[in-house]
Formats: sequence, structure tokens, C-alpha cells
Amino acid sequence: MAKRDYYEVLGLSKGASADDIKKAYRKKAKELHPDRNADNPDSERQFKEAGEAYDVLKDPDKKAAYDRFGHAAFEGGMGGGGARPGGFGGGAGQGDFASAFSDVFDDLFGDFMGGGRGGGRQRAARGADLRYNLRVTLEEAYAGLQKTIKVPSAVPCDACEGSGAEGGAQPSTCPTCSGMGKVRAQQGFFTVERTCPTCGGLGQIIKNPCKSCQGQGRVQKDRALSVNIPAGVETGTRIRLAGEGEAGMRGGPSGDLYIFIEVAKHELFEREETNLFCRVPVSMTKAALGGDIEVPTIDGGRSRVKIPPGSQSGRQMRLRGKGMPALRGGAPGDMFIEMAVETPVNLTARQTELLREFEALSEDNSPESKSFFSSVRSFWDSMKS
Repeated sequence: MAKRDYYEVLGLSKGASADDIKKAYRKKAKELHPDRNADNPDSERQFKEAGEAYDVLKDPDKKAAYDRFGHAAFEGGMGGGGARPGGFGGGAGQGDFASAFSDVFDDLFGDFMGGGRGGGRQRAARGADLRYNLRVTLEEAYAGLQKTIKVPSAVPCDACEGSGAEGGAQPSTCPTCSGMGKVRAQQGFFTVERTCPTCGGLGQIIKNPCKSCQGQGRVQKDRALSVNIPAGVETGTRIRLAGEGEAGMRGGPSGDLYIFIEVAKHELFEREETNLFCRVPVSMTKAALGGDIEVPTIDGGRSRVKIPPGSQSGRQMRLRGKGMPALRGGAPGDMFIEMAVETPVNLTARQTELLREFEALSEDNSPESKSFFSSVRSFWDSMKS
């Protein structure tokens, strides 16, 4: 089968710059890598073809020969200034292909292997972020508060001042990886990169570890932190305390502490964003005759609410500005009073007698009931016809 033009293989036009060639190969290698194309049996051949093209075009001498003589420049018949690159498929040799792939290995897989070219040198590892779940009452969420919490975490070791070495001595460069934190091994035309087994990816070793922290540079301890909880927080609010997380390895920077707020349910109020809802029972007589009731507010105060005569269950009345404060500024929410008309129970004989008398006299005092049963009769009549 005739060999495809190397520029065509990489999706380039003749005269492409070295930077364009590298970018094109990076894109093709990532797209065609066999590990990412398990369902495409032809991907390995295409992957090798792209590597062969890149090995020729990345080298100025080989590229010049190829531009002048094409594939014939590497088949022994033409000597136009390019050295024969090898025998892998008539183009790049296996060693050359490995070299070509190694050129872009870090760019392709740095995000999976730990950070790309030169990213292995980690003289001090950053500490982990921590999460702390904090439960507050609705009243505390309304007013805001300053709260002291105890956080179990790793803190810098005092004995070695966080270095991990006895007496605070400085670690030495790892001889296995020369401080890179990674080692590479050639396997066929693949270059495999792994975390250095000697230093665990830190790039440094400690010859005399600190006895207090066993060379970690940090120890476990509970810390007391004062946290400012702003007014208006709600369940799910996240507060970040920079640098208050777990201490880094061997003097590395600390992580962050994230405090997640949970607002406990309240026995009187229900919350919906900045609004509050309070269900208030009202006697049947007060609902019928009207009157005043006193209701609580979240700040611990009281508000007097006027009940209009003839009020029904479910009726709401608004107290403006009596809800929760807005977390990021703005007007506070409102408080809604929802009436629940209560039917009297455990009636005395006299109360029962009065209610029966009232019932006999109240034929036109229940408009909703009268309308409903009128509709029911119409429905039954239509079903009969």
C-alpha cells in the first residue's frame, strides 16, 4: 500500500513551521492513542503512522530531504542530504518513534501523570483541604455569631519546624530521580513515567527523619478556630478559611478549611430563602368575628396582627421586613402569618346547644359551602340525565 504524504497524515500543508508540526502531532497522537480507541482496530496503525511522520518532519535535515524527494529520500535511492532514519515501516525506526513520542509525552499526558514538563519537582507538598460541618439555629442564622470550633487536622511539627528532618535540617535531593519526583522507563516505542519509588514524588529524601513526626513534617492535633458566621446564612452556605486546612508535607503550604452551614429546623418558623412562614391557630369565633392576635417574630419580639371578620383557614397576612436578612446585602425578607381556623373540641352541653342553635340560624353564612353543594347537585343531576 502506497505511503501517505506525511503532511497529509498530520493534517498540515507544506511549509508548516516546527511549532505547527508539533501542535499537529500532539493533536493526532492524543486523538489516535490506542488506549483511547479500544473500539477502533486501526487506531494503532494510524498512531504509528503519525509518529513516523512527526519523526521526519520535526528534524530540519530530514524535512528538507522529504520536501525535495518525498518518501524516496529514505528508501536508499536518493541521497538528497537526509540521513536514512531507520527501518520502521520504511520510515522512522522504532527508537526514533519513541523519541518522537517522548517529545510530546508530557504535553499529552501531563494532566494525568502529575502536572506536565518539569512538574515533578515537588520540594513541599500542599496540605489537603478540610471540610467542617457546622449546625446553627435559625436564630443564630438571623443574628449572625462568632463561634469557636475545634478542628482535628495535621499541623506543622514543632520539633523539626515542619522540615521532617531531625533538628530542622534541610532534606537532600533524591539520587534516583535527581529531584524531579518522577522516573521514566522505555518500553518499546512508549515512554512510561512513574512516581519515583525512592522519594514518593517529593524530589527529596530525609536521611535522619524527625522522631516526633517520622519525617512527615506535621503531626495530628486539634486546633481551636474562631469563625465569624454572617447574618443570613442558610443551609448549604460555604465559608472558606484560607490556609486553615491541613499542614503541607515538609513545610509545604497549608490547605484551606471549608465550613458548610446547616440551619436546624425551627419549631415555629419555616424558611424559604429570606422569607419566614408561621402557622398560627385561630379560634373559630375569632375567625368569624375578627379581632387581634399576638404573634412571635424571629428576633424574639412580638407583633400584633388584626384578623378580619370572616377569615378562613389558609389566609395569609404579611409582616414586611420581619423575615431573614439577606446574606449579601439588600432588603430583609418578610414574615407571612398563615391562619389555621381551629374547630372546638370537648364541648359542654351548653356549648353544643348554642352551636346547634347557631347552625339553625346560619343558612346564608357559609357562601363557599353553599356554592360547593350547589355544584354537587348540578353534577348529580347531569349524571342522571
